[in-house]
Amino acid sequence: MTMIEDDPKKAAPEADSAGQNAAPEGGLPKSESPWWEDPDAAPPPRSRDEIERLESEKSDLTDRLIRLAAEMDNLRKRTERELSDTRKYAVARFAGDMLVVGDNLRRALKAVPADRLESGDEVLKALSEGVQVTEREMERLLEKNGVTRIAAIGERFDPHRHQAMYEVPDPAKPAGTVVEVIQEGYQIGDRVLRAALVGISKDGPKPDAAEAKSEPAAEQA
Repeated sequence: MTMIEDDPKKAAPEADSAGQNAAPEGGLPKSESPWWEDPDAAPPPRSRDEIERLESEKSDLTDRLIRLAAEMDNLRKRTERELSDTRKYAVARFAGDMLVVGDNLRRALKAVPADRLESGDEVLKALSEGVQVTEREMERLLEKNGVTRIAAIGERFDPHRHQAMYEVPDPAKPAGTVVEVIQEGYQIGDRVLRAALVGISKDGPKPDAAEAKSEPAAEQA
């Protein structure tokens, strides 16, 4: 029986040919791979129109990214401001209702005749002191939560914080000066909860003239 032996010279060319055309592991054959996967390959030439189109797309995307970044920054700032306002003014409605309670406490104190307190009535005196303590404690708690009284007596009339109820003839004070307070005003932060009800002076010098007179006097002093 005759054995047929393989001829290595004949098999070698076939192996070499198969090796040249074999695809690299995990990709296309080198000759068929995209240019960006071949480190030795150069990108295909581009026309002027294509380059201009790509530059235009790049500029447009850059503008969009800049606008988006600006919008996100504005949104962040607006959200932080709204959260801050929410925390600051969360008690505004409740504080406004509590101001009515304070008004009633002050009315109760004013309703007690001074002579009755001085007469030695211990029960009435203790009741009056209790109301005073309650009124002061309520003021303290309101101030703790950012609610403060609006300055009025001696201040120049401010229509944003004061509500004028009547005028008081007083030639000694500049016209428009708050001389009486009917009802206290309050604000929370820079927001007015309730304007102060006041009486203002009239017949006095105009505020500008009064200030001009006071300045030389201060310089001489």
